[in-house]
Amino acid sequence: MSNTVKTLAVASAVAAAVVSHANTASAQSKEKCYGVSLAGQNGCAAGPGTSCAGTSTVDYQGNAWSLVDAGTCTEINLPEMADGSARTGSTEALERDLPS
Repeated sequence: MSNTVKTLAVASAVAAAVVSHANTASAQSKEKCYGVSLAGQNGCAAGPGTSCAGTSTVDYQGNAWSLVDAGTCTEINLPEMADGSARTGSTEALERDLPS
């Protein structure tokens, strides 16, 4: 095997390792945030009343989640609830805005 082929093989392996590490780091910087997704835009396994991604039926459904940047879940600007109280995201399922 020529030196050029060996160099290319090593460079390809290093590039693949870097991309794999970047993808892992990117996935680790996300977290599930409940109560922030619009109807039909949730992540998978939202909870009772939903079966998987895109099945939530209520905006800001408390048991439906979306992936957000880690540490930002409770800081997302959401509209107030009908009674005027603040609506915030949570890293745990919520009992609010559930389908009837």
